[in-house]
Amino acid sequence: MPDRVIMHADCNNFFASCECLERPELKDVPMAVAGDPEDRVGVVVAKNELAKRYGVRTTDTVYAARKKCPDIVFVPPRHGLYSRISKRVNAIYCEYTELVEPASIDESYLDVTQALPFYGLAPVALADELRRRVREEIGITISVGVSFCKVFAKMGSDYKKPDATTLITRENYRDLLWPMPVSDLLFAGNAAVKKLCQREIRTIGDLARARPEALKQWLGKQGELLWRYANGIDDAPVHPFGEAREIKSVSRGRTFRRDLVSWMDIRTAVIYLTDEVARNLRRHALKGEVVSVQIRRPDMTEISRQVTLPHHTYLQHELQRTALQLVKDNWREGDPIRAMTVGVAKLLPADQAAEQLSLFDLMDDTARDRGRQERLEAAVAALRQKHGSASITLGCQENEDLGLKRGENKRQPKG
Repeated sequence: MPDRVIMHADCNNFFASCECLERPELKDVPMAVAGDPEDRVGVVVAKNELAKRYGVRTTDTVYAARKKCPDIVFVPPRHGLYSRISKRVNAIYCEYTELVEPASIDESYLDVTQALPFYGLAPVALADELRRRVREEIGITISVGVSFCKVFAKMGSDYKKPDATTLITRENYRDLLWPMPVSDLLFAGNAAVKKLCQREIRTIGDLARARPEALKQWLGKQGELLWRYANGIDDAPVHPFGEAREIKSVSRGRTFRRDLVSWMDIRTAVIYLTDEVARNLRRHALKGEVVSVQIRRPDMTEISRQVTLPHHTYLQHELQRTALQLVKDNWREGDPIRAMTVGVAKLLPADQAAEQLSLFDLMDDTARDRGRQERLEAAVAALRQKHGSASITLGCQENEDLGLKRGENKRQPKG
């Protein structure tokens, strides 16, 4: 059976490129898109090529970026603009195949196996046509990786930038990819890379040649998965554009305007975050079983903890209680907290998450109390929908000092 032809199209310096479309003068100066320093999210999320030449990197603080490049121009992010341009880019992809799967706002996978004979184009020629059309019709550039699987297509789009096409085949992937550091392999996280380097596995080739049984022993299932990826064994499909994807987890995070230093600070933050998580679970009619908390210190080190509940829930008061206990068990009083994320995983549709009541549940009214709480929170959700998300809260108050405002729905911080 012939190989599939998979492409990964990645918009170059996407946020910065979008800003330059509306403000052409920014093309001629080093510029970066960055958050608000007053909210302590003043980090670079995108930069143009001129800023890149000065060594400015994504996740640099505004201070660090200006130190590298004193003349850099900062602009605030405008997600509405980026979303509109992303839709236009994907519309071009969809003219060639219905199998277009956005991986994020600025990158998409395409399965063009069936499109190639129709258009009479070789894979590289079709990728070059996509690059030309996006550049001429929209005004930004993309890099395209072409391969026989999603993992290698993604690595191909990263291989050469900006505005480039890279073909990775069964004949050349060992020459192109195996000399690269193992950290460049998709899904190879810092912890896994550290363990691999301790065993003298430093390149993707080292990983590909290792015994999968040993990797599984060292890293669990992830070790076997990374071995498969290093050897190009990946049959993950490209899903049709617009297909509803399974939600595997729901999380909300916040970098606070100042460090959390007291238990009252922490409790305020946890109530705020769990309220956001609970609202989104209810909106998608999902309940979760695993609650996690990630804490980031001022030195940017992190700790992550999770616990599995005896039942699935989307109740804010249960998520709040569980998250607070996780923090209490893993936080030393007085240690400052810069950012925090609360998440829920192991999700099921709410109507499938009905629990089997045990005799103990019936005796102590646990399930009955949970039912009452569900009705209460459902009533709160209905009032919010009618009068606005900030009209009524479950103990979640505004806190300007920490940068918490009711009705906000910000995404989890990255990096």
